[in-house]
Amino acid sequence: MTALFSNGRIVDFILALVIVEAAVLLTYKFMTGRGVPAAGLLTNLLAGSFLLLALRSALTESHWTGTAAWLAAALVAHVADLFQRWRR
Repeated sequence: MTALFSNGRIVDFILALVIVEAAVLLTYKFMTGRGVPAAGLLTNLLAGSFLLLALRSALTESHWTGTAAWLAAALVAHVADLFQRWRR
């Protein structure tokens, strides 16, 4: 279990689950017309995915600029998500 965290593979596993979640929710939305709006879902999951990639960068002891870039990307996605929600 320690290896999963030390090499960042745990983040890869969680990201795979996020992709499955997005696929299931979007399929449901397009087949039934009900469910979470696609744009809101994607910006929310994108913000979380960028945070996960920042975590992976930190766990693997990558250069700090990589971690900072993922955090900045998460901020942009988060602001986009908030902007969509605020307009409703």
